[in-house]
Amino acid sequence: MHVHILGICGTLMGSIALLARAQGHIVTGSDDQVYPPMSTQLAEEGIELQSPYCRDSIPRDVDLVVLGNAGLGRGNPAVEALLASRIDFCSGAEFLGRHILKDKWVVAIAGTHGKTTTASLIAWILECAGLNPSYLIGGIPNNFKRSARLTNSPFFVIEADEYDTSYFDRQSKFLHYHPQTLVINNLEFDHADIFEDLKAIENQFHQLIRQIPEDGLIVHNLDDRNVEALVQRGCWSQTLSFAINQPPPGEIDTGFISDPKGSRITLNGSPVGTLDWKLTGAHNVSNALAAIAAARHVGVLPADSLTHLNGFLGVKRRMEQVGLTPGATLYDDFAHHPTAIKTTLEGLRTKVGDEPIYALLEPRSHTMRLGHHHEQLGQACATADRVFWLKPENLAFDLDLAVSGQGHFTFESEEDFIKSIAQHLAGESQHVHLVMMSNGAFDALKTALLQMMRDA
Repeated sequence: MHVHILGICGTLMGSIALLARAQGHIVTGSDDQVYPPMSTQLAEEGIELQSPYCRDSIPRDVDLVVLGNAGLGRGNPAVEALLASRIDFCSGAEFLGRHILKDKWVVAIAGTHGKTTTASLIAWILECAGLNPSYLIGGIPNNFKRSARLTNSPFFVIEADEYDTSYFDRQSKFLHYHPQTLVINNLEFDHADIFEDLKAIENQFHQLIRQIPEDGLIVHNLDDRNVEALVQRGCWSQTLSFAINQPPPGEIDTGFISDPKGSRITLNGSPVGTLDWKLTGAHNVSNALAAIAAARHVGVLPADSLTHLNGFLGVKRRMEQVGLTPGATLYDDFAHHPTAIKTTLEGLRTKVGDEPIYALLEPRSHTMRLGHHHEQLGQACATADRVFWLKPENLAFDLDLAVSGQGHFTFESEEDFIKSIAQHLAGESQHVHLVMMSNGAFDALKTALLQMMRDA
């Protein structure tokens, strides 16, 4: 089958292209912009790309067109040509469910935060256990080097996103995946461009819960009140909980618990072992517990999972160290929500002690730009010594007012942003930790920051 993918350079759609190619399909694609790292992965597989979108984007001999979400709606010339052609088409999530995930034991990881890391952890545990899993992850795990792969294993690990599927299919992507094992890490309001409130998101998650078979498993976070309320709303499957702190006696019958410091892991009160790894922060301990619980469902002993986690190398753009000089360390992180910002910075603080932390933030996501979390931004950065804000276009709130206070600095231009960081860095006597946080492409800024660090 010849499959043409519109929006092929997006993380999800590019990964779908790799999986379709691995199935033996002829795969081509179009995008408005062709850029690495996804364009590099696609080129290595011999997948031809066309850009920008036009009425001739779709080859004449194509059997199926798969559409992404970003920028692909009515008025797009490729979409208009597709509708006029009467060629069969579907969304990326529907293609996954219909052609890739069918007949697989799907391990799906859902939640507001931690999906990419937890999916990567589970895939790595299964890999070390010799289960050779297929996977599709919204990032590039350093242990695998690619965002997706297809094997002959019955197990498929997938990051399950609640964002809507396409302009013609407004249900959440994860409703196409039909998991046997479902992880729900946490649940907060996000994606304000498509969801009116938290209740609207909860409704999509509960539709997902309704799909899990009776012999399936829902792994849920006992520390998150919204997740627990969701499970209590109605659940027809097996459940297994995890938590950082021991809950009150009798609150759960079975579950993984970590001590408050995150190192000692127990199952139903019996010791499992000690977590000794490179990642930092309580949020990553929580991700690890979820991964151990999910892996147990497919047959990996928890003690073995702990051993495998010690070899986990992290994920690109998840507190990825991208620069080191005698005076500073630069990290790149995808955090785009106040809770993620807070837990990431707290984890770094635990690791570096009293060494200065500079948070470099760009509130770029739809929800952040619309101002839904503006009251939480200042407190989310309380762990940092200095916070530098780069204002994106079309902010719907006054950032200067939202983050007013000592140690916060806002800038309209990247040049002024970097100049101020350099000036403060020059006055430090200790090693400084710089954390870039944005869900956008920070590549040009990263290059400039690295040069600034070398010149300091």
